[in-house]
Amino acid sequence: MNEVQAIEASQIRENAENFRIGDTVKVHFRIVEGKTERTQIYEGLVIALKNAGLRRTVTVRKLSYGVGVERVFPIHSPRVQQIELVRPGRVRRAKLYYIRNRVGKAAKVPELIRRKAR
Repeated sequence: MNEVQAIEASQIRENAENFRIGDTVKVHFRIVEGKTERTQIYEGLVIALKNAGLRRTVTVRKLSYGVGVERVFPIHSPRVQQIELVRPGRVRRAKLYYIRNRVGKAAKVPELIRRKAR
C-alpha cells in the first residue's frame, strides 16, 4: 500500500453509507461563516452515487420554492456530520437523472416497503 492509500484508509468513516439510490435522506452539513459554525440540514432525494473509497460522493436533489436544487456531498468529509435515512425508495436505475425532467407526481419515487422477517 502506498502512502496516499494509507492516509485515505485512516480517514474513511465506518458505517457512513446506510442509504441507496432513490432514498430520501437528511444530510447534516457543517457550515463555517466567519468565526461561527452551524449545522445545516439538507433533505432530498439521492439521485447518484459516484466513485469509491475516500472520494465517494452523493448527489442529493430537492425542490426549493418550485426550483430543483442539486448538491454534491463528499460522504467521508469531516464537514458532513451524518446522513440520516428518512424514507427508502424503490427504483430500478443506478442514476436517477430522469427525475430532473419530471414535474409534480411524476417526479415522486415510490416508497420501498420492507417486509419483516418471520
